[in-house]
Amino acid sequence: MTYILAIDQGTTSSRAILFDEKMQLKATAQEEFPQHFPQSGWVEHDPADIWSTTAGTAREVIERAGISANDIAAIGITNQRETTLVWDKTTGQPIYNAIVWQDRRTSDYCKELKAAGHEEMFTDRTGLLLDPYFSGTKLKWILDHVDGARDRARNGELLFGTVDSFLIWKMTGGKSHVTDATNAARTLLYDIRKGRWSKTICDLMDIPMEMLPTVQDCASDFGVTRADLFSKEIPILGVAGDQQAATVGQACFQPGMMKSTYGTGCFALLNTGETPVRSNNRLLTTIAYQLDGKPTYALEGSIFIAGAVVQWLRDGLQIIRSASETLPLAEKADATQDVILVPAFTGLGAPYWNAECRGAVYGLTRNSGPAEFAKAALESVGYQTRDLLEAMTADWQDANGGAGTLRVDGGMSANDWAMQFLSDIIGAPVDRPTVLETTALGAAWLAGMKAGVYPAMEDFAKTWAVEKHFDPAMDDDTRATKYDAWKRAVTATMSV
Repeated sequence: MTYILAIDQGTTSSRAILFDEKMQLKATAQEEFPQHFPQSGWVEHDPADIWSTTAGTAREVIERAGISANDIAAIGITNQRETTLVWDKTTGQPIYNAIVWQDRRTSDYCKELKAAGHEEMFTDRTGLLLDPYFSGTKLKWILDHVDGARDRARNGELLFGTVDSFLIWKMTGGKSHVTDATNAARTLLYDIRKGRWSKTICDLMDIPMEMLPTVQDCASDFGVTRADLFSKEIPILGVAGDQQAATVGQACFQPGMMKSTYGTGCFALLNTGETPVRSNNRLLTTIAYQLDGKPTYALEGSIFIAGAVVQWLRDGLQIIRSASETLPLAEKADATQDVILVPAFTGLGAPYWNAECRGAVYGLTRNSGPAEFAKAALESVGYQTRDLLEAMTADWQDANGGAGTLRVDGGMSANDWAMQFLSDIIGAPVDRPTVLETTALGAAWLAGMKAGVYPAMEDFAKTWAVEKHFDPAMDDDTRATKYDAWKRAVTATMSV
């Protein structure tokens, strides 16, 4: 039996998943690592934690499966996307902690760029908005605040990378400084139409281009692991940012197909085909995947707080002990109460992009308790998803006349109550696949297809299967009333 090793390096943990030659999950290993919050709005990771948990879980999953490295044909990597690292080219030592995608420390600089009239240029070239979310301003911050960093970068002594680049550098013993098109597209430095780093943008932010990685297809030769890591060299043949890997794993290969992933946040992507569609609704234009030198584009909407709202119920309010408790609580909530939670704990993402507002709860009564809070938390994810889908379908209809099916994955997609409410509030069917590990599967398929182990795109798409289908059961008047109440709550939250 031949296996593909998928590495899924996420925001709160690193995971390794082995798939066999039939794309069936063989074994998994996972390890959490600490989050660091040095100041309000700052989020960092220790690069040593990222590396040790990645290498450790990769070795552990091989041991758990009872196989050897000789049985692994290739490695695929998927990763938290905009998290930013800079390291010494010679020693491999990072010069600062990894600045996480959630970090907001560059808000003022983004405002300066907007005030100077640069946002149109950034959006036209990168498809992105000027927001601290993306890697470029984080990189500039490191160069500005670490003594001598910019001069060292200009001299070719320092390298920049998102998590995929850092892991590949470490795994190959410093032989490969590369990334893929999907991760490059999230840096605010990459021209997604021309397929190259933008010198204009790098010059504007005073970022030496010498430190940027080489950009490759998602299925490509990214190098081989050093022999001492797994007792033999293994080729790294697939790389995609986590949301793009989920899009691939959900087989959303046709224009108009949509997927929504529910992890810490929620990320919805709509395949727009060979042409990048410019959003009129403050969504992002990005690269869904790139194969054989040809990018396939997508519209993306990002919700900062999805699964994290359930973590807040557990860790902040301490009204649940595990995420699974939200389902029975929501089921027994008082139907006459309309408690609305706007989980703007770190601001609101698409389509609002308001970094300054904070969370709020509306409609509380003396009878409001844990059940109503659980119901409001799950509903908030459905409401935010509708915000995204309305913006997406408006942009897509402007260009092509309609959007397709919504496929869901991620931890919260396992919650039947939440998925039924999602279907109800968007007024459309929701499909949950048999394989919920779609992010890892996407990375595995990219590597396995390149290695000749897995089928080509068309045949891979045929293997996708639905585990549960949710049809909307809410009447139109109720749907309209509830969504109108949500919109008024968001407006009130942003006005404070």
